[in-house]
Amino acid sequence: MELILREDVQNLGFKDDIVKVKNGFGRNYLIPNGKAVIATSSARKVLAENLKQRAHKEQKLVDDANKVAKKLQGFEIKIKSKVGTGDKLFGSVGSQDVADAFEKNGQAVEKKFITLPGKTIKRLGAYEATVRIHRAVVVQVAFEIIAE
Repeated sequence: MELILREDVQNLGFKDDIVKVKNGFGRNYLIPNGKAVIATSSARKVLAENLKQRAHKEQKLVDDANKVAKKLQGFEIKIKSKVGTGDKLFGSVGSQDVADAFEKNGQAVEKKFITLPGKTIKRLGAYEATVRIHRAVVVQVAFEIIAE
């Protein structure tokens, strides 16, 4: 089943993408919740016209996202955490902790746009987080977890 997404759906696509999904997922979840519409020929024409009109605005958003990406790459992020024996952490560091560290440095990033290796980190060391600022702008940001 081909659908046109009305909003971003995690692990599926972005707003105005045409995606193929299984019939049950489309009929039972995406369409009833208003997250997608069926990709008929008339809906595709309307989508194409909307995308043409939005292209100029989209370029400005991409430029702004690139500026934010350069700022994020310039940050030196150190996250303090309590440590047990060896280099094991008490608890773990997740995307919310990284988002809080960005906010302390003056750049707000929602946690849903941050992806960590293995979802959570449970040891000290240097890592890289993938931050999706815009559908066309994804940046790798290095950070370090240090003992408190």
